[in-house]
Amino acid sequence: MPPAAKKPPAKTARTTPSTSASRLARLGLYSDMDLALHLPLRYEDETQIVSIHEAGLRSLQSVQVEGHITASDVQYRPRRQLVVTVADETGQVVLRFLNFYGSQATQLAVGVRIRARGELRQGFFGAEMVHPNYKVVLEGAPLPASLTPVYPAGEGLSQAFLRKAIVVALERLDWRDTLSDAVRNKYRLQSFESAVRTLHYPPPDADENALADRSHPAWIRMKFDELLAQQLSLKRAQAARRSRNACPLPTVGALSAALLKVLPFTLTAAQQRVVTEISRDLQASFPMQRLLQGDVGSGKTVVAAIAAAQAIDSGFQAVLMAPTEILADQHFRKIAAWMEPLGIEVAWLTGSLKKKQKTAALERIASGAARLIIGTHALIQDSVEFERLGLVLVDEQHRFGVGQRLALRNKGFGGGAPGSTPGSVPHQLMMSATPIPRTLAMTYYADLEISVIDELPPGRSPVLTRTVDQQRREEVIARVEAAAREGRQAYWVCPLIEESEALQLQTAVDSHAMLSAALPELRIGLVHGRLKQEEKQAVMTAFTAGEIDVLVATTVIEVGVDVPNASLMVIEHAERFGLSQLHQLRGRVGRGAAASICLLLYQGPLGGTARQRLMTMRATTDGFEIARRDLEIRGPGEFLGARQSGDAMLRFADLATDQWLVDQASELAQELLPHDTATVDAHLARWLAGREDFLKV
Repeated sequence: MPPAAKKPPAKTARTTPSTSASRLARLGLYSDMDLALHLPLRYEDETQIVSIHEAGLRSLQSVQVEGHITASDVQYRPRRQLVVTVADETGQVVLRFLNFYGSQATQLAVGVRIRARGELRQGFFGAEMVHPNYKVVLEGAPLPASLTPVYPAGEGLSQAFLRKAIVVALERLDWRDTLSDAVRNKYRLQSFESAVRTLHYPPPDADENALADRSHPAWIRMKFDELLAQQLSLKRAQAARRSRNACPLPTVGALSAALLKVLPFTLTAAQQRVVTEISRDLQASFPMQRLLQGDVGSGKTVVAAIAAAQAIDSGFQAVLMAPTEILADQHFRKIAAWMEPLGIEVAWLTGSLKKKQKTAALERIASGAARLIIGTHALIQDSVEFERLGLVLVDEQHRFGVGQRLALRNKGFGGGAPGSTPGSVPHQLMMSATPIPRTLAMTYYADLEISVIDELPPGRSPVLTRTVDQQRREEVIARVEAAAREGRQAYWVCPLIEESEALQLQTAVDSHAMLSAALPELRIGLVHGRLKQEEKQAVMTAFTAGEIDVLVATTVIEVGVDVPNASLMVIEHAERFGLSQLHQLRGRVGRGAAASICLLLYQGPLGGTARQRLMTMRATTDGFEIARRDLEIRGPGEFLGARQSGDAMLRFADLATDQWLVDQASELAQELLPHDTATVDAHLARWLAGREDFLKV
């Protein structure tokens, strides 16, 4: 491919008064290229006119009619509205405008000829359209030859204004293609100009269905370009990270060996594999940026502890940050029980610590006496200083924003300690119990190395999942009582804390009262996010110790709770939860040898999506299969969380259907990055216009 010429500075789209420019800016439209890539949401067919009589036979269909206005009045009963009657030689139709300007009432005067397009309904006074699209025309005015685009719009931006702005932008645009003829031929792609013009102005013979479902070749080019820009941006960010310095953590020494000996279990083959991958990364002189993913209960915590041991063996500190105090406390109790008998001090730091405790913890961290630090967001406060931070561990990473994770990593920036390299950064291991589908990993996580624990420890009992209508609540309560009499414990999870008239959901407080009354012989506990931390911790400690038979909770127990004796999970209004959240909650049981069951209580009738989610939960306990189906149902937001701060979500590509394009874009990105900087720069300038900068961290 010949080197791409340097792109001239983007011309702004401010061809209208500043008010219009500010409205365009609210849509992210600043340049001619922004407008060119502001593609239609859908199309309207204004190429045909039907008689008013024929339109009446197509009730509830969108049709276009043309005629003269025979009556036009502003009416005030039952509310203020503009009512216009339009007639042709076959009949008449009423156009009803519930919101209108005075200029519209003047424009739509008797005798004016108009075309109106909208859904025709049979009203009390005959056929009518409510808020149709219309235009004043001369008799015999030609019809459009192609479909009319309908664009995403904001307040104060009419379709007519957007269409005109886009026409002007396309006339001035630099159409040079960022992809060579050879590349386009290899991947069977339209030229960029042809694709953009086709989408804005579909030719008369364009396949309307292909345009609507975005399978048209013009849409394929747009999706490919968008995915390629994302791949180039993330892979370049990965390369930039590898050019930075990190202090190698090469020693797998006495602590690492001792930790493996004190563990009360043997690592699975999957755990051993990812431990090797992480250990190799930690020995490098550039910062590790790895995502450790595994299903609930797969044993990510022990892998994190082994990585921390390697950092400590190498003379550095390690820090583990979790999104909730319950999860952080679970990590602290488990890891401290392994580490402290080996002479390693593990510090605990959260926002709920009293001032004296916090001051003491900060001193131990800064002095280096504490080699492993576990806590919540409190770890990123300015008052936290590390003696020599070498490894950052972030659990449930999608619950933290980019800025929060960087703030923690930058605590070790430059080392500031003997042996540190100026400008070096700590290694980083992020963890997620929400398995990430391959397509998502290849797009939004293409800048990370990924390790997968795809095997559960032996001895885990499979969890049987059943859906139960709310009308059978008494049977469920009886099941809870039976489990308690057998010496087992149960969770009862509710989606809300207080009464919500809008959703009318059973609340945790009400459920606790109901179960306490129905099962007076059982010990019923209650935990939710609005309790003080010491109150939550007291309840969780009692439940872990077996002093509570049934724990009524909100989703604060979604992650980080490990009670092997709990074998029954009841989830209220399960239809209100997402698939990944249901799977996380179900993962709180099945952690011991006893047979476990998860009962999904639902309020019928179920909608299509809710039914699909519950059927998926019944059909499989495979977290990766559930993640794949969740991506199909909900899109990528459930998995990404706050990760993409500053990064535009994919506008055109659909990860559920465009996997083949992801593969092709990834392949081309790997070819271009080492050999064709000019093409890479031109493509990123066109599609991201600097928005990729936040990745270069």
